[in-house]
Order: sequence, then C-alpha cells, then structure tokens
Amino acid sequence: MEIKRNGSLPSNKGPADWFTGTVRIDSPFKGTDPARIGGAIVTFEPAARTAWHTHPLGQTLIVTAGCGRAQRWGGPIEEIRPGDIVWFPPGEKHWHGATPTTAMTHIAIAESLDGKVVDWLEPVSDEQYSVLT
Repeated sequence: MEIKRNGSLPSNKGPADWFTGTVRIDSPFKGTDPARIGGAIVTFEPAARTAWHTHPLGQTLIVTAGCGRAQRWGGPIEEIRPGDIVWFPPGEKHWHGATPTTAMTHIAIAESLDGKVVDWLEPVSDEQYSVLT
C-alpha cells in the first residue's frame, strides 16, 4: 500500500500550451507497472479550460466542486456539476473547464498506452467556448 498525503506535493500551474486561463493541478498520481492508471485533481478558475485533446484509452472526470463545461467535437457544450461523472471514449476529441463565472474542480483519470496518456491539440477559441447549443 502507498499513501500520498494531501499537501505532500506542490500545486502546479497548468501549462499555457494545454490550458487557457488559470488552472491549478494538484496531487498528480500514477500507478506503477503493470498499472497504467494516472490522474490529478484539476481546478479551473472562471473561464479557464483545456485545449482540445484526446486520450488513447479514454478519460474519466469526476466533478467535485463548482460548475463547469465539457464538449466533444461536433457535440453541444454540456454543463457539469459536483457528483457528475464524465466519460470520454478513446480517441474522442474534447475539452473541459469552468463556466465563465464559476470555478470548477474535477478529478481526471486516464490510462496510458505505450507511455502516452494524452494528445494535446489546438486551443479552444473564445468563440467555441461561448457557444451554447
């Protein structure tokens, strides 16, 4: 058994290449071989969001606080709230983040395939982020 104590790892700022706005990444975790699981607690300040991206084996989000948005390529923007669990299938292009006025925190969980967990793509434009259908 291994316990990673809350606060034992410093918070990290979400890299500008992968995020728009202010994003904090806390307590990243990664399984040891043969496990492929990994993840982190991610907090998005209002209007912050990921870039478009995919995961080779999919991604699960568990929303823990605030109010957010998630969208798969070609689909509508969906509002996500605490207690919601969001699944993006392998290879599905998507983004997620906070609403324009409310921060959002989620636990992000994904598995690696041949050492790769995510493929980062282009930023979500302000126009794409603002369209609710």
